[in-house]
Amino acid sequence: MSAAAEPFVHPALFYRSRREYLAGTVPFVLAGLAAGEPVAVAVPGENLSLLRAELGDDARRVELLDMTEAGRNPGRIIPRVLRAFADAHPGDGRVRIIGEPIWASRTGTEYPACAQHEALINHAFTGRSVTILCPYDVAALDPLVVADARATHPVVIEDGVELTSDAYAPERIVARYNEPLTPPAEAAAFAFDAERLSDVRHFATDRAAEHGLAGERLADLTLAVAELTTNSVVHGGGTGTLRIWTEDRQVVCEVSDAGELKDPLAGRRPPARDQIGGRGLLLVHCVADLARVHTGPAGTTVRFYLGR
Repeated sequence: MSAAAEPFVHPALFYRSRREYLAGTVPFVLAGLAAGEPVAVAVPGENLSLLRAELGDDARRVELLDMTEAGRNPGRIIPRVLRAFADAHPGDGRVRIIGEPIWASRTGTEYPACAQHEALINHAFTGRSVTILCPYDVAALDPLVVADARATHPVVIEDGVELTSDAYAPERIVARYNEPLTPPAEAAAFAFDAERLSDVRHFATDRAAEHGLAGERLADLTLAVAELTTNSVVHGGGTGTLRIWTEDRQVVCEVSDAGELKDPLAGRRPPARDQIGGRGLLLVHCVADLARVHTGPAGTTVRFYLGR
């Protein structure tokens, strides 16, 4: 990758075949290893197997993660995958990561969170000596996804040529996908304040159990609801409304209040070791299969999904 004034480098790799995928990723990994740089690869399972086989013995020197598991919820990729690896190597010079958070089977419900994630990477790593290469299967992905990739990446690599993106505008993507979240008419609802925090948590847990959530998944919901309802009381005007329903094989829960999230990286920034509080939304991202957020002057809604 060419040097730039900004030490953080974030190119999108457009590929159309396995050959193009390997041609764009394997040299990137090998160059990092040759330079003594820490290298991680977080891509969907099929591509992970492809890279592992092509790298051979060198694969043992790379941290390999299946992004369909580690990054199932796009909101936890920055704190739990990218930052986790980069922060583990603070004195090792440049860090290289291949991160592929968007693939053809991502749903329309998931995609807005994916696009925002790619845009927010640029804020999360500004000033750091990190290169994050993001492959995009342009033969399989919707043209809108490819267009958004040009807006979220300052550099695009296509047909082996690296070019500055003239469409780069990550803030526009964050704003575009800050979409209102309208619950279905049949959602069960519970309005709460500080005195009803215990009641609203029991309400959510009971409804989730009735919908088939159990064991660790039910415990995850209980934790997420506790964090979000507390945030509403402390930071969201003192009151809020919880709604819960099902979609396909998932239980969906959301908490709305009158607060506004001003920090675009809220919930995506690992807390400092001595930080007291401020982990609520991060915990939601960590336990949920998907989390969507809409925020503005009129209030904030956090919606999360858990598979049954």
